[in-house]
Amino acid sequence: MDSYLIGLLGVLLLFFLLAIGTHIGIALAVSGFVGIYLVTGFQQAIKLCVTAFYHKISGPVLIILPLFILMGYLASGGGISGKLYNSLSLWLGRFRSGLGIATVFGCTAFGTVCGSSLVTTAVFTKICAPEMRRHGYSKEIAHAICASAGSIGMLIPPSILAIVYGMLSGVSIGKVLMAGVAPGIIWAGLFSLTIVIQARYKPGTIAPTKKLHEATLTEKLKSLIDWWPIILVAAITFGGIYGGVFSPSEAAAVAAFILIVAYVFMRILPSRGPKRREVLREFRSMLMDTGTTSSMVFLIMGAATIFSNFIVLTGMTERLSNFIAGMKLSPLGLVILFSFVYLLLGCFLDSISMLCITIPLFNPIIQKAGIDPIWYATIVIVSIEIGLITPPVGLNLYAAKGAAEPDVTLEHIIRGVIPFLIAELISLVIFFAFPILSTFLPSFVG
Repeated sequence: MDSYLIGLLGVLLLFFLLAIGTHIGIALAVSGFVGIYLVTGFQQAIKLCVTAFYHKISGPVLIILPLFILMGYLASGGGISGKLYNSLSLWLGRFRSGLGIATVFGCTAFGTVCGSSLVTTAVFTKICAPEMRRHGYSKEIAHAICASAGSIGMLIPPSILAIVYGMLSGVSIGKVLMAGVAPGIIWAGLFSLTIVIQARYKPGTIAPTKKLHEATLTEKLKSLIDWWPIILVAAITFGGIYGGVFSPSEAAAVAAFILIVAYVFMRILPSRGPKRREVLREFRSMLMDTGTTSSMVFLIMGAATIFSNFIVLTGMTERLSNFIAGMKLSPLGLVILFSFVYLLLGCFLDSISMLCITIPLFNPIIQKAGIDPIWYATIVIVSIEIGLITPPVGLNLYAAKGAAEPDVTLEHIIRGVIPFLIAELISLVIFFAFPILSTFLPSFVG
């Protein structure tokens, strides 16, 4: 059988397994192994798959992943998000759209210690959406703000998606992490502007009903004390990597240690008796969840390597490259085409699945075209994050629905999220037009 035909059959097998609900890691491994077996034979397939899987997940750089995942659990369970939102509410709550903007910037700041859009969305939906509704926000806009702003958590370092992208593509993880800073800040600004416009031109969505407590300057300044874990972690993550003091792995280790200390002082030490035992069980559960989540990601990455080797072995990448070369697209046109593919895939697949399936096909073409890998990585991650709020399978929509009050339906959230989806698409145009936004900070990372 022709190897190219085997490649096509392997891709079809992958999508069939995903369609029937098979875990992405299992689907990638099975389709990759079957394809390699058909090309090389059983013994060679076993050897290639075991070697590829082992080398992908045995590198010391992978320690960064469980450390950043642990940071996310500590941040969400340590009360950091609630105190952060309360502080921002004191500063911004007196304005008509202040609570919504406080939620956006709370998600942005929380992203510096979390790294997961789904966790950020779920946490802030529980904390912020009821408070916004209590002060005159419609349920559509309140939950749409949380679902949209939650996606900033995967842009601002530490970003689990940036780490996975770097590991699968071979691009510097530190540079990909730093490339997300400007997009995260721009999204925060665009989302805030969207909220202000909604309040101005659609008063039914953000009504000036109840007025918040007018905080004194002393209360506002005192609330800033609760920012210390965020400030320390941000200084280590940004300053350490950007200034060359820490490698990404070392920055993750120090930042995770700081959040453990914060959890001890904010949760464990203040509790007594049965409450302390409950908090200690919660901490143990976080460690177990970190191990479980990390193992799942390692499985996906190892399986993606098997599938990637299968794609290369069958010559699909070369044929796809020749086909696209025949289209005579400019480098910009090529990136726009791939970005459009990610926007479409985002309607049906999760973020890591998209990367695992597409990197073996697209990245060799990008390298051959001489496109800046950091700028392209930013475009890919932004496109994937847009998919998180794109119906019908935008995962942030479901994360917000799962944490929402009983009277909120998925349709409510989808209706409210449309203006924010437009804002994200506008941001994508900005990143296409001004690549320096993605490449300036990474250029200082060694």
